[in-house]
Amino acid sequence: MQTKKIIIRYSEAFKQQIIQEIESGSLTRAQVSRKYGITGGATVTGWVKKFGRFGALPKIIRVEKPNERDQIQTLKAEIQRLKQAIADEVLDRKIAESTLEVICEQRGLDIEEIKKKAGSILAKKQNLKGKK
Repeated sequence: MQTKKIIIRYSEAFKQQIIQEIESGSLTRAQVSRKYGITGGATVTGWVKKFGRFGALPKIIRVEKPNERDQIQTLKAEIQRLKQAIADEVLDRKIAESTLEVICEQRGLDIEEIKKKAGSILAKKQNLKGKK
């Protein structure tokens, strides 16, 4: 059994009254929502954005120097480059693993045994580099 969804429509005059109360500073958006039983967190905010004056919603102003803006863009580009490098490495590893699986399957070798042997060889090489 489906439940019927109740849709509430508000008149323009009601919306203007709500906006006037918020802009006058007597009530906040949350207080107006509770007072009039308006559900949906973005409903009143949407009305203020659509019909209200400039100062009704809080604004965030960021002041930065030109070199800070360039630094932010440089950092964002570096993040993108690093994400791409990680994706490439993951793809290369997947290709190598699948290639190893195919070779082991074709030659009838145990893949876990090959991995253990390769791991011990790499550990020995790293120990030799550390002693130098």
